[in-house]
Amino acid sequence: MVNKYKKGSRSYTMSRIKGKDTKPEWIVRRYLFARGYRYRKNVKGLPGTPDIVLKKYGVAIFIHGCFWHGHSIDGHIPHTNSDYWQKKIQRNQERDMRDKEALKQLGWKVMTIWECQLKKEVRENTLKEMEYWINKSFLDKYRSKTYHIEESQPSNSKVAEELVEYQSTKHSK
Repeated sequence: MVNKYKKGSRSYTMSRIKGKDTKPEWIVRRYLFARGYRYRKNVKGLPGTPDIVLKKYGVAIFIHGCFWHGHSIDGHIPHTNSDYWQKKIQRNQERDMRDKEALKQLGWKVMTIWECQLKKEVRENTLKEMEYWINKSFLDKYRSKTYHIEESQPSNSKVAEELVEYQSTKHSK
């Protein structure tokens, strides 16, 4: 592979890569907002500063770039300075796992959406699946707070008595 950058220009190019408000984040946020979900972005008070937090649903979403977070399917290690990049990406993966585990310990459901899952060919399926898991999380969160209704009534129940005919109390003339 031919190195198409000089050392100084590569450093400049890498420094220009954004960490917030990336195109994949915009895609997910626009979808959620259009579907009526309200969220906070880049919440610093939570471990790992999740990209999107849906407090009502108890869900924290990370949107990872395949390169920076070492996606096993689309991530790759550059040929130049590969030792540095391998260590850097491994540290990122360890930090990600630590942050996700800390969020789970706090009671959050954690989702990771990879950059490659938002390519045009698979975007719709990814977004629908994300919405499914958000709604499932919401139902699971509140399911334990609902009342359990038994199918059969106890024999001494006063709630559902046998059908009784009532007579009118009006006196007829």
